[in-house]
Amino acid sequence: MSKNRRGTLGLLAVTAIAIAVGYLVGVGIQESGTAEAAGGTVTSPTGTAPDRFVYYPGTEELAEGEIRVIACGTGMPDQRLSQASACFLMELGNGDKFIFDIGSGSMRNIASLMIPYEYLTKIFLSHLHTDHWGDLDSLWAGGWTAGRPVPLEIWGPSGMTEEMGTAYAIDHFLKANNWDRRTREYKITPIPGQITVHEFDYKGINEVIYQDNGVTVRSIPAIHTGDGPVSFILEYAGLKVVFGGDTSPNTWFIKYAQDADVVIHEAFNPPSIFATFGNQPAQLAWRACCEFHTSGPAFGKIMSTIQPRHAIAYHAQLDKGTWRYNLYYDGIRETYDGPLSIGADLMVWNITKDEIKERMAVVTPDAWSVPGTAQQPPPQPGVPDPMSDFIKSGEWGEAFNAQNDMLDEHMENYNLQDVDWRPTKPWYKSDKD
Repeated sequence: MSKNRRGTLGLLAVTAIAIAVGYLVGVGIQESGTAEAAGGTVTSPTGTAPDRFVYYPGTEELAEGEIRVIACGTGMPDQRLSQASACFLMELGNGDKFIFDIGSGSMRNIASLMIPYEYLTKIFLSHLHTDHWGDLDSLWAGGWTAGRPVPLEIWGPSGMTEEMGTAYAIDHFLKANNWDRRTREYKITPIPGQITVHEFDYKGINEVIYQDNGVTVRSIPAIHTGDGPVSFILEYAGLKVVFGGDTSPNTWFIKYAQDADVVIHEAFNPPSIFATFGNQPAQLAWRACCEFHTSGPAFGKIMSTIQPRHAIAYHAQLDKGTWRYNLYYDGIRETYDGPLSIGADLMVWNITKDEIKERMAVVTPDAWSVPGTAQQPPPQPGVPDPMSDFIKSGEWGEAFNAQNDMLDEHMENYNLQDVDWRPTKPWYKSDKD
């Protein structure tokens, strides 16, 4: 059987949705060149399947020198339930966690992993298309309300002009969200709403933009719709992971992605898919896939040239229509026959010097935030009140007082007597009076 035919059958067979007691697992495809029985060998009628090909977030401690990559967004700007826009979380054995791009819709997948928000503070933006940073607001505000005690930090490229750079974008992001920011600063606490921006030169070639705790992150220029986009190279414990962001084929990637353990690079659907399923004009479809993005055959040529230990293709819409015609996968296999994953949301790769293991994350759609080791401080004195006396005068005391028994119990349980906010209200009537 030919490799393409074998890969096609594997694509259709492996891609499935598993549903178990309210948990969802995403879909993804890997062709590693080795065959294993699904679930491993069950040795007795009362035994267990030793290898379920799934990862339960929060249940496995990473070893020193290990990297775990989780796809939190693999799709297009018009994100859908099955695929958010671009986002990859990288967790390291030293405890560091880095978010590479945070495209529209991806925050739901990040939240489903139930990682304390105090650890999700370092974001690297490859460029400023919304499908690569559109959910920053959800992480910024959602983590703030969920107890994050510290600011966010963002690393992103400059632009051809100042107003095309990351610092300008974040400054105006905070201005656009000024009402949100000011009200949360007063009602919650100001520090988690702050953002520190580390803007670097997009023209830097293999430039070190981050170095701490045994981790180095470098940037190289990318070619995509205009000056500014970059690709990232993460190095840790002798391992090398490259994240391409959005880029068409370029010489910097070919040179500096050499010797990588894992390379994550876009591979667009072919133009015929965009013109039919995507309803795009034919002239746009062939430019989008193949001029300012990277097509499947071009992706394959890149990977066969740099020969990573494992290649991950993403940034395509995957569904039964595209699988049926399978032009996406076959296009890659025209030019590349090495280890390959077709990235899907919540696909997970554990990377060590000895192996690269792929699984799917099993998550709950009803995740709550979980506490870390640090506590968010209370409201700070002196922060201006964003609510006028006119609006406060409209508070209806009868409904507020109806909740006093519940609040009194909460106050006693958590020793909140010194911060009871009710006695300052003109409508407050205590049952104890």
